[in-house]
Amino acid sequence: MNKPSRRNFLQHSGLAFTATVGAARPFTSLFAHMEPPSVNNDNQSAPVVASNGGKKPLRLGLILGVEPDPDAAMAKLQNLGIATCQVYMEHNFEPAFAKSLRQSLDRASIEATSLVVGGPGKESWDFYDGPLTIGLVPRDTRAARIAHLKAASDFAVRCDIPAVQTHCGFIPENPNDPLYKEAVAAMREVAEYCGRYRQNFRYETGQETPITLVRAIHDVGLENQGVNFDLANLILYGKANPVDAIELLAPYIQGIHAKDGLWPANPHNLGEEVSIGKGKVDFPRIFQRLKEIHYGGAVTIEREISGAQQLEDVRAAKNYLQQLIG
Repeated sequence: MNKPSRRNFLQHSGLAFTATVGAARPFTSLFAHMEPPSVNNDNQSAPVVASNGGKKPLRLGLILGVEPDPDAAMAKLQNLGIATCQVYMEHNFEPAFAKSLRQSLDRASIEATSLVVGGPGKESWDFYDGPLTIGLVPRDTRAARIAHLKAASDFAVRCDIPAVQTHCGFIPENPNDPLYKEAVAAMREVAEYCGRYRQNFRYETGQETPITLVRAIHDVGLENQGVNFDLANLILYGKANPVDAIELLAPYIQGIHAKDGLWPANPHNLGEEVSIGKGKVDFPRIFQRLKEIHYGGAVTIEREISGAQQLEDVRAAKNYLQQLIG
């Protein structure tokens, strides 16, 4: 299977829209109070994130692009009856667009839980070209991507979005690998920059094993790090069963991508993303564990196809997940 680029999907799907930015709004502390991970600990807890204060745990959301029309994007969310979102942006980090996006969010009473960023440059979602093109690991694009993430952080503070989130890439398993040390330094640079705005910097799971991500978080060594726990990506990349991964990642989980998928069928391509309930993610057990660890954030639906079927699948996912949330 040729996995579509999320950037193209979000940019051109029926759910895509645009945003405009304005002046920065005041922030309270958004840092998570994180504890060292402990495996098989019945007292595990997800981190406390200030931006979740007073809000319903496990509230549903949707990841969607807002360029070039944020009002159209918010209308889609309202039509779906979904009150939170992760905002995906490619390049329009101008202050005027930040102002427009913030106004659109406010008019629609939509909570933006994070700003999702990819690129710039080519990203190949497979096992051969992926390690060479995704995230902060590849040397050729690293400097441009650090700058891009810093620009995203500047944008996020202007429209009062509390976290910046990305795939950091195929982080090497071997901590002695020079690429591992370089990637950790790049992650630290971005997280430090986000910290100036009291933003959290979130790593989306996928290309690395859970213990590799935990090791990198420890080696970066900053408080404002978190994990966006993509349930399907761990399966699509053949890295872990998401139910088991919670035992390592629980102290860092600040976001969830509700998505389903199948294990890889050949060693070149990722597994196939499918509609929720048709893949290998054990959603009832996942939600049981999320409640047990007192996860207080949003559950953000992601469906990486386009057109009418995407909307149908999002509606079905919302209904199914709402029953699990209770």
